[in-house]
Amino acid sequence: MIIGTDELLRLVKEKGLVKNLSERELTNPEGAGFDLRLKEIYSIEGEAFLGIDYRETPKTKLVASYKKGVREKFTINPGDFYLITTIEEVNLPKDITVNLEPRSTTYRSGLYIRMGNAAPGYKGNFTFALKNEGPVPVTLELGARIVHAQFYRVDGGGSKYRGQWQGGRVTTDKKEKQI
Repeated sequence: MIIGTDELLRLVKEKGLVKNLSERELTNPEGAGFDLRLKEIYSIEGEAFLGIDYRETPKTKLVASYKKGVREKFTINPGDFYLITTIEEVNLPKDITVNLEPRSTTYRSGLYIRMGNAAPGYKGNFTFALKNEGPVPVTLELGARIVHAQFYRVDGGGSKYRGQWQGGRVTTDKKEKQI
């Protein structure tokens, strides 16, 4: 079942469920979750290796970063692919998971955001893939709301996230053994 905003706001205040929420989300969230904002944009370069036991993701280069109080813009041309992160960070307990969906204005503008679910126990901000699949350039303002997060209770037990992306890192430093 989706956790409503009254309960989410209580969990934010009492348990630190989400950090760095905007004033809008803290006082007047819309729907049944929180909108998350664009923090950083990274280009990727080099090669990747996704093996059974080892993985290495491509190198990244920070190309734009949110600065509080500064209205910085970044244009994404048709066909461009980037990794993006959120300003907000989660601290998911063992009994809560979160599903992430793009806001409708992203795909109405031709942008496709690839994202999914964050497992119970995950801590950190989120990294997503962003591609302009439309025919026109799209200019984003860093700090803009870009995805919607809906939180769910986990019934019947579960296990905490123990993956190597804990903490919200964007890429690997070298080839690393999977856990």
